[in-house]
Amino acid sequence: MSRRAVITGIGVVAPGGIGREPFWDMLTAGRTATRRITLFDPTAFRSQVAAEADFDPAAAGLSPRQIRRMDRAAQFAVVSAREAVADSGLDLANTPPERIGVSIGSAVGCTMGLEEEYVLLSDAGRHWLVDHSYGVPHLYGYMVPSTLAVEVAWEVGAEGPTALISTGCTSGLDSIGHGAQLIEEGAADVVVTGATDAPLSPITSACFDAIKATSPNNDDPEHASRPFDQDRDGFVLAEGAAVLVMEEKTAAEARGAHVYGELVGFAGRSNAFHMTGLKANGREMAEAIKVALDRARLAPASVDYINAHGSGTKQNDRHETAAFKRSLGSHAHKVPVSSIKSMVGHSLGAIGSIEVAACALALDRQVVPPTANLRTSDPECDLDYVPLTAREHRMDVVLSVGSGFGGFQSAMLLARSGAVEYGGDRR
Repeated sequence: MSRRAVITGIGVVAPGGIGREPFWDMLTAGRTATRRITLFDPTAFRSQVAAEADFDPAAAGLSPRQIRRMDRAAQFAVVSAREAVADSGLDLANTPPERIGVSIGSAVGCTMGLEEEYVLLSDAGRHWLVDHSYGVPHLYGYMVPSTLAVEVAWEVGAEGPTALISTGCTSGLDSIGHGAQLIEEGAADVVVTGATDAPLSPITSACFDAIKATSPNNDDPEHASRPFDQDRDGFVLAEGAAVLVMEEKTAAEARGAHVYGELVGFAGRSNAFHMTGLKANGREMAEAIKVALDRARLAPASVDYINAHGSGTKQNDRHETAAFKRSLGSHAHKVPVSSIKSMVGHSLGAIGSIEVAACALALDRQVVPPTANLRTSDPECDLDYVPLTAREHRMDVVLSVGSGFGGFQSAMLLARSGAVEYGGDRR
């Protein structure tokens, strides 16, 4: 009998919602978490807005030593993992540690720790040669992104396969896809998986300012993130994490676990085209969607909701609109689509996992989150983008997609527990 991966626990640290339920409440209320940056003085930058997480590591249960040792991104991941494990109801102490795996994604690793240490060691950039003895003892860990996965593995006692997946803005989808594969191939019975990024620092702002990818709507931060709106002017940077507990389906059902959904299809593709550019026809994303559907043995008409990448750049929004039409045909005009980046911004590698968490909750509660700030649709984006208000909607299968610098394109299908038989037929 084939092994199948299901989601039994969800943990979230997100702008506007620390914890799974506050996060979901914010999404369904259509509230935005974008504001003027407070983590540093953004005055010198073209884009001065972001979606920050109101995160207090001590209040979240981290010890002084953990706070001292871990970069903000690692703190997000560990706190999210704790919530996900508690939500799953698993007793990991009685689970063979070699059967527990970890798969964590991140696009930019320990950005904040690295930048803070560079500023200190170089005296704000005044010195080319620096004295390493002034650095924190954990500086090496900041330079090795895999420490993010290691921190989660230590937290949950995992001695099975442990990996850091870094594929730009699709890292959060790809890490979960890898985690599901570990279960399906029998390498692990439980996988703690997701992604984290805390990129809100001057160096990140400068990089995106240089290519004018982020919104300069500094006078109205709340409405700066406007996916699919004709007046959008770039994406809004963000930070956050989401971690899921995934289990082998038969074992999860045998212990009476609450199953949010099953991962039934996943695929990734690359456009081999341009570091930041996208082809207008959406062919590579469409191909990822088609392969994911094929692996799930589902027809395009099976998709009941699409969680769009929806970054809020004209290039991306038009690209994925074309991809949905190319992969789903006429059904693309019948299925609701939305972008939660309109509310929580774009947290780079973390956002894919945050969006999968939102999809799992949408399946569980049968509610589609809205696209906030969408008041006048771009005529080239002519699908049902669920503007402004959440919508109750019957869903058995949801599709979540991601698009990343470097040409990465990923697609993931989740099915409601008990809704789809193996092989794609609906019950």
